[in-house]
Amino acid sequence: MNVSQICSRNVVTVRKTDEITAAARLMREKHVGYLVVVEPDFTGATQRPIGVLTDRDIVIGIVAQDANPRGLTVGDVMTPNPVVVELGDSIAAAVQEMRRIGVRRVPVVGSLNELAGVLSLDEVLEILSSELQNLAGAVRNERRVETALRP
Repeated sequence: MNVSQICSRNVVTVRKTDEITAAARLMREKHVGYLVVVEPDFTGATQRPIGVLTDRDIVIGIVAQDANPRGLTVGDVMTPNPVVVELGDSIAAAVQEMRRIGVRRVPVVGSLNELAGVLSLDEVLEILSSELQNLAGAVRNERRVETALRP
């Protein structure tokens, strides 16, 4: 299984020139805590990730600093040059990369570095729990079959 099979394709994006208050409102409106900061590629046909902005970035970078959010842009607070994973990467490789950099979410890109989705540990955990249920079911079924064959 690879990243393309489980990543979310509904990515909420912002530009680095957007006001930080507008980004915070977007997070609230979309019920997300993670925005991918994008800019058009050289052709203008696709968007490429140039940063990420989390609700934690806003809290740590603005609120905890007693900074006035008015006049600040996404570019002032975002984490630039995000580590990305590719659509074809294995889930194991993606999780290893997420662990290495200490994040719960990463942008997913296609072969031309265009934004294709976001992978979160929530999605990985969902898949893993499903696989564990299948394994547990196999064990239960083995016991039932053995009991039926050898009373």
